[in-house]
Amino acid sequence: MSGISKILIANRGEIALRVLRACKELGIATVAVHSTADADAMHVRLADESVCIGPPPSRESYLNIHQIVAACEITGADAVHPGYGFLSENAKFADILDAHGITFIGPTAEHIRLMGDKITAKQTAMELGIPVVPGSDGEVTEDNLMATAHRIGFPVLIKATAGGGGRGMKVAKTEEDLEEAFNTARTEAAAAFGNPAVYMEKYLGKPRHIEIQVLGDGEGNAIHLGERDCSLQRRHQKVWEEANSPALNVEQRMKIGQICADAMKKMKYRGAGTIEFLYENGEFYFIEMNTRLQVEHPITEAITGIDLVHEQIRIASGAGLSVTQDEVTFSGHAIECRINAEDPRTFVPSPGTITHFHAPGGLGVRVDSGAYQGYKIPPYYDSLIGKLIVHGRTRVECMMRLRRVLDEFVIDGIKTTLPLFQDLIANQDIANGDYDIHWLEDYLARTSA
Repeated sequence: MSGISKILIANRGEIALRVLRACKELGIATVAVHSTADADAMHVRLADESVCIGPPPSRESYLNIHQIVAACEITGADAVHPGYGFLSENAKFADILDAHGITFIGPTAEHIRLMGDKITAKQTAMELGIPVVPGSDGEVTEDNLMATAHRIGFPVLIKATAGGGGRGMKVAKTEEDLEEAFNTARTEAAAAFGNPAVYMEKYLGKPRHIEIQVLGDGEGNAIHLGERDCSLQRRHQKVWEEANSPALNVEQRMKIGQICADAMKKMKYRGAGTIEFLYENGEFYFIEMNTRLQVEHPITEAITGIDLVHEQIRIASGAGLSVTQDEVTFSGHAIECRINAEDPRTFVPSPGTITHFHAPGGLGVRVDSGAYQGYKIPPYYDSLIGKLIVHGRTRVECMMRLRRVLDEFVIDGIKTTLPLFQDLIANQDIANGDYDIHWLEDYLARTSA
């Protein structure tokens, strides 16, 4: 593609392989970086070049900016795709690449910073016309804690301003709970993010988690690609995602999508992004924006036919968006199941060697995974080993296909979350699309008792 000739993939696992495939389809040379623990990873085997950037700990390899920049210089890579996690939302990394004349395939460092701080992101969302959860005007402290809670109304949620992954989040249902929730959230935030600052929002009882996929060219053109429903979560970690949401109709979908696209136009946002909401009683409430590719992006690709990684690379190269909003169409229904190397009941990680691996197939079936028979899953990283994506003309057809596919998927030698999805596919609430962000944890508590 014009403007970019070689992309270094600054990630590992299934997302590194996903990006590599897109590069190959576009005729762009690839560089895989890896820790010593990932020397046998599939993306390393398939890349045009590979560079070892350090020992297993992430801070010494995949988070080592100096080593990644050095790998770019050694190989002549003129662009970096960060995938998700690791350095994908690190504004300093984007700045350093820019200073070295290397294209960062993602948003500007300014937009990463803007949306990386939860308080600033919420204020920005309000200014852009995006509906937000009622909450504090900024950081809450001991001095304004009680007054802020009474203004918002109990129950309230204390959240780390630099948070993510559910860390630094505590619910206070009454005045008596407030001080403990505040202190605990601050302690967790300081330990996890090096920043103890917290803010407060209204705690919604049974919301769904709805997110809108957006793309912008950095020049004031932006589109949305509909929504994903990510309400099935455990400890704020997504487990099962759907597109479109069973809870929304076409009018709601297009209205909130256009609000998000218009906001991105005003920002002159560049690249792929996801605006996340809590949705309850017909109302959307902004919670955060992720300035990167999401784990669950394949279900959006399934219903739109648009390759999001292709679009990221196009935009970064200066070629702009390949489609206008009028050209975006939605077809059928898609579901993604995150396959983790974990015990399906206790969710304890299960690293080890895969002794047998058989991926399902057939119409409307996609498996994104870097795993293979004989692959040894290292204990140092996230336990996600693959994603199962199923598409059908209707939600019913999609669910029936998923039921069949789960019976075909074989991963032996380690424990995985596949049995959990076999349980979920047989549940009537799931069949009806009747669930919220608390449903899965309640279900697990009931079935494990």
